[in-house]
Amino acid sequence: MKDKKVIVAGAGKSGVSSAGLLLRNGADVILFDQNESLDKEALFRNFGSPERVELCLGSMPMEKIREADLMVISPGIALDAPFVNRVRDAGVPIWGEIELAAHFNKGRVAAITGTNGKTTTTTLVGEIFKALKKDSLVVGNIGTPFAQFADSTQPGQLIAAEISSFQLETIHDFHPEVSAVLNLTPDHLNRHYTFENYAAAKMRITENQTKSDFCVMNYDDPEVRARAEALTNVEVVYFSRLSELRTGVYVRDGYIVIRETERETNVLPISDIRILGDHNIENVLAAVAITYKMGVPISVIRDTVEAFRGVEHRIEFVRKTGGVDYFNDSKGTNPDAAIKAIRAMRSPTLLIGGGYNKNSTYDEWIEAFEGKVRYLVLLGETAQAIADCAKLHGFSQVVFVDSLEEAVKFCKDHARPGDSVLLSPACASWDMFKSYEERGDLFKQYVMQLEE
Repeated sequence: MKDKKVIVAGAGKSGVSSAGLLLRNGADVILFDQNESLDKEALFRNFGSPERVELCLGSMPMEKIREADLMVISPGIALDAPFVNRVRDAGVPIWGEIELAAHFNKGRVAAITGTNGKTTTTTLVGEIFKALKKDSLVVGNIGTPFAQFADSTQPGQLIAAEISSFQLETIHDFHPEVSAVLNLTPDHLNRHYTFENYAAAKMRITENQTKSDFCVMNYDDPEVRARAEALTNVEVVYFSRLSELRTGVYVRDGYIVIRETERETNVLPISDIRILGDHNIENVLAAVAITYKMGVPISVIRDTVEAFRGVEHRIEFVRKTGGVDYFNDSKGTNPDAAIKAIRAMRSPTLLIGGGYNKNSTYDEWIEAFEGKVRYLVLLGETAQAIADCAKLHGFSQVVFVDSLEEAVKFCKDHARPGDSVLLSPACASWDMFKSYEERGDLFKQYVMQLEE
């Protein structure tokens, strides 16, 4: 990258990390963001060599595009945005932050994608890696840009990377040693337009793998399995919660089992898994398969899984007060994730939902209530659409609120001892919050403020 001029599109965490990586390796950077009100001085403070950074806010002049050797685009920017089309038409190559990081990375990458379970699985894989090697990294869509560390990685270093469909749209040579596709259900259709486009983006995680690499795939998910059967360039390793496999990782007689051609190993009993729900058993199965194929000893895998308590904002127990359990599932940002959360509840539930509109449908979510949900408390852009869907399915205990704080108060006033209150919105957070993390943190704050 030395002496190259690179446009970095998007001045958020991913863009700033990409710009830093480029500057450390001799490139000049044009940092572009369409938000004209960004604090320029604050942005410059991110860089040790600000004299080699040019800020361009609002719009991108054509002369700047013509100067560029490359554009690195942040995952939040759609590839059909008008300025991206102008860059593409000018013949400037377009990479994503993950592709840029891969260009510099020297470590061994396990890359995890799927509609749901990515963060839990990636976190667990990272914990298993760290139990084996303390210098292991957890990067990607989980919150830490890969570009932040890519040029300091070392041969043999283990890296767990959560990879989104947005990030996979812009890969070229990204090549994980082990990839994983956990599940595929419709999501982000406002960006990808069709499920087939979305699934195709997810499956790009295998694009540059070879027969010496592995792709861990969910045998129980028909969409994943159909695509796995079409793969010829990589060795597929299945995991299954429901079926006994000829080879792979599966559940039998209450144990997680690894079966290879000539041997079979019991890893640990399902009863030793501390995180709730069948979907989390699947996440553990995937993590076991990924880390085993990365060469981690079974004893290390077993001990780490037994100690793992899950991730923040994913069916996270917050507090018991007044005989009522409160759970934060703010990361349930689509209907399929929210279905998994409601199925994990073991008591009558007051459910808080609604948020940013990703053009999802809610029928299967409502059907999953199955007599368990006492009230559906709705807020955000999608509240009316969800309420209309609930009515079509015969569910009438719907309440509208204007804020998350009001939702918590309603649940506190109407919950009975033995009930659960679950924030699992089935929608993204961007209509009312900066992120699902902010939404979950506020929920926990409001719950902790409740009087006994």
